Amino acid sequence: QQIRAAVRRATIARKFTPVLMGSAIKDKGVQSLLDAVISYLPNPTEITNTMLDIDNGEQVLDVIPHSNQPFVGLAFKLEEGKYGQLTYIRVYQGRLEKGQFAYHVKTGKKIKIARLVRMHSNSMEDVDSVGAGEICALFGIDCASGDTFTDGTINCSMSTMYVPDSVISLSLTPKDKNAPNFSKALNRFQREDPTFRVHVDSESKQTIISGMGELHLDIYVERMRREYNVDCITGKPQVAFRETATSKAKFAYTHKKQTGGSGQYGRVVGYIEPIDSAQHAELPYEFVNNVVGGNIPTQFLPACEKGFMDGLKEGFMVGHPVVGVRMVLEDGQAHMVDSSELAFRLATLNAFREAFKASGPRILEPVMLVEVSAPVEFQGNVLGSLNKRKGMIVDTETQEDYCVVTSEVPLNNMFGYSTELRSATQGKGEFSMEYKRHSPVMHSVQEELIKEHQAKLAEKK
Repeated sequence: QQIRAAVRRATIARKFTPVLMGSAIKDKGVQSLLDAVISYLPNPTEITNTMLDIDNGEQVLDVIPHSNQPFVGLAFKLEEGKYGQLTYIRVYQGRLEKGQFAYHVKTGKKIKIARLVRMHSNSMEDVDSVGAGEICALFGIDCASGDTFTDGTINCSMSTMYVPDSVISLSLTPKDKNAPNFSKALNRFQREDPTFRVHVDSESKQTIISGMGELHLDIYVERMRREYNVDCITGKPQVAFRETATSKAKFAYTHKKQTGGSGQYGRVVGYIEPIDSAQHAELPYEFVNNVVGGNIPTQFLPACEKGFMDGLKEGFMVGHPVVGVRMVLEDGQAHMVDSSELAFRLATLNAFREAFKASGPRILEPVMLVEVSAPVEFQGNVLGSLNKRKGMIVDTETQEDYCVVTSEVPLNNMFGYSTELRSATQGKGEFSMEYKRHSPVMHSVQEELIKEHQAKLAEKK
């Protein structure tokens, strides 16, 4: 009893992580896992959850886990069942009753709770109400993972879960161009999983899927084939390259256009300089306004910032976003008649592009922290395979018959590594990979990437 109490205290203080073994296929360890949840994890009254008051500038409020408070719940999981979309909701505050109305905070829609069920594994039990701390499921609600629901008396939102940036992208094309379920499947997967993202590339018009790794995307492609009968062809993954400046560069750009009647005029003067992206992780760029004397009227300054943001969206070397840049606006000039928001936006965009070309630009590539574990007799093969992919070995550790090799490898060189590792270790090796940072590529690689990008642009023309 004392040991359990000590484990519980340490777990709730987040200083200790209980680990349990089990097998879902053979139904081993499931009961002990559920017992551990009850014994070691905090009940709703032992932890403070917070929500944001939207009406008061997102002021942080504590969630009170009592059933006599206004209802607040979070949709944390979606499942496609035989009755349509099943939405799992955790009730954080108040009570949710069958027949009452709930409000979807993001869209403001009013939803009637026609049926309320409590889930027991793959069976469900109809209930009339659920209180704070309980989990229930609703049918036929159009929402996404992480959406908040309230009873309409308060306008608050639970803080959304942290979703890391995707590290790998694939181009996806259905074999049958008229596959009606293609977009339906992608929409459903996006709603279910916030780390799975889909967008259409504005230049290549390809559908690009992004996720947390090769296996993550492979599973979704397989699910499309199995659940929706849509066979897809995947292309070489696109790596999330970035472009950055390495030196200070000044600009003085005048945008002037005369086409009968009022024209366009805007002049901007200043400089761009590199900043450390690691220290500015939340916003890897900065716009500083040092204009004095009203040379650029204040109503045009937001347009200047928008022009800078437009320039960051796409660099000139490989067409990827620009990071690690600060733009300082020092001076400018406006015309009484011809100056407009559009004129200053275009002036700043073109000024940034000119200055960026003169700032010693470099291409950054994502570097991954790769941890490989394999039997000791294959250690040489593992080290050789990582060196071949331009990996930098950080640490090697041997435990009895197994060795663990930690290294930093560019993501661009990691595609197909799982197959190579299996063949090099007779199927006994495995690896995990997580994003570490963006680092400059070698000059030879940068030239190759620029040539590839130029060739793609030439093809489109």
